[in-house]
Amino acid sequence: MHSAQTRIVTVTMNPAIDLACTVPGFAAGAVNRVAEYQSDAAGKGVNIAGLLRKFGLLVTVTGFLGTENARIFEKRFSDLGVADEFVRVPGETRIGIKVLDPESRSTTDINFPGLTPDAGHMARLTETVARLSREAAVVVVAGSLPVGVAPEEVGRLIDVIKAQGAKAVVDTSGPALASAVRAAPWLIKPNDDELAELVGRPMGELDDLVAEARRMNAEGIATVAVSLGSRGAVFVEDGQALLSRPPKVEAVSTVGAGDAMIGGLVAGMALGLPLEERARRATALAAATVMQAGPAIKDLNAAKVLEARIEITNLQMGG
Repeated sequence: MHSAQTRIVTVTMNPAIDLACTVPGFAAGAVNRVAEYQSDAAGKGVNIAGLLRKFGLLVTVTGFLGTENARIFEKRFSDLGVADEFVRVPGETRIGIKVLDPESRSTTDINFPGLTPDAGHMARLTETVARLSREAAVVVVAGSLPVGVAPEEVGRLIDVIKAQGAKAVVDTSGPALASAVRAAPWLIKPNDDELAELVGRPMGELDDLVAEARRMNAEGIATVAVSLGSRGAVFVEDGQALLSRPPKVEAVSTVGAGDAMIGGLVAGMALGLPLEERARRATALAAATVMQAGPAIKDLNAAKVLEARIEITNLQMGG
């Protein structure tokens, strides 16, 4: 499993073209001028794939892609050197506009509706995931679902991945996350709000959160990572519970931080690192991503520098 040939697959059912605009003093109902902008072929699994390539891992990407604006994605995939197994769907992949205001340090999201894959497209994706899972070590199902795809499909994909002997990793929320949890993937990464929604009550204390994560471990989810925003993240696995706290960083944009965390955890799994090192790497990558405007860090050095400054605390509370 730790050979150089470890292949990772990412599944993005609802990718997007991220148009990030910097608008100083952004105001609704007024004329706003864009200072700078960049367009990125994105979506959670696409961002994660980009990061995994920086670790030199082999990556295949799949999901749904609109035929009418696929070019920007195809160029990104060939630039990254990832294998493109996306199921093409008629229409356009959605656009997500992010307005970053450096003065108020706020981000405003404007999300367009996406593609509407039909049952035939879903069947093709399921077949593709089954085929790719045979050769893969880890398959990451990430992001929201397009209109018309039922949350239960996420659980079904996890069953398919596990049946082929690959480890399923899930980063989604709401009913899709609930469906995933029932199928017991290898790893989930909710934030504290998503975990609270999942268990149907607020998560006040870290003890509470750890107890909930341990219950999920007992139900077959090997690793539960819960992100706490600027407070870091909690990682619960195999009797261990770690709180990983990043140093205070200048937050430019939180876009892509969660993807960086998943990328770090998956790379760590593929490289066979112990939990503490995976937690440290994942937290450093997320913090480095927050320090810049785009969703993808340019190189791993910024994260490497932060790694030594991550505080790891053991949260061992009775078995």
